[in-house]
Amino acid sequence: MALNSNSTLEQTALALAARQPLLRARDLAEQGLPTAILSRLVSSGKLERIARGVYSLPGRTLSEHRSLAEVSLRVPRGVVCLLSALRVHGIGTQAPFEVWMAIPHHSPTPRLGQPALRAVRMSGAALTEGIESVVIDGVKVPVFNTAKTVADCFKYRNKIGLDVALEALHDGWSQRKLTMDALWHYATVDRVANVMRPYLESVAA
Repeated sequence: MALNSNSTLEQTALALAARQPLLRARDLAEQGLPTAILSRLVSSGKLERIARGVYSLPGRTLSEHRSLAEVSLRVPRGVVCLLSALRVHGIGTQAPFEVWMAIPHHSPTPRLGQPALRAVRMSGAALTEGIESVVIDGVKVPVFNTAKTVADCFKYRNKIGLDVALEALHDGWSQRKLTMDALWHYATVDRVANVMRPYLESVAA
């Protein structure tokens, strides 16, 4: 009887994994399933552990942005930003090997190992405005929108380089993914309006 019960629980967990490309122990618990099933499913080769606390069906094709979904699951208060956000929005030529994520000023830096995380501390409106939700491998990932990301690039130009910020501005503008009103708004939120002014006037000319 117990064997059949375990088999049924495992089948239920695998059905959940089929619906959610990235599965956490918390997802099982929310469905009333014992999280110990995960270890058994990994041992039997029916699931694979792709990151600490994150599982998926073996051989499942996941998106190129999977690492963003993994980090978002493990850093729930974070927002994908800067180079990683540029990649999501298809702007510029950056291909970061780290996941760039904004976190609150007083939060401890998450220790993830893999995927590599580059934490950027933000506070106030700079952390809460301009967030949109992007679904990556079944996970709702908070990402700063295009205009906020470009403003952030100017604010953190000493971290990423002014050339990256300028490339993001020009590429986003040429792709019509930016509006001047939105750029001015987020430049003000980030307190870099004076820095961005000549560059915004240049693209608008």
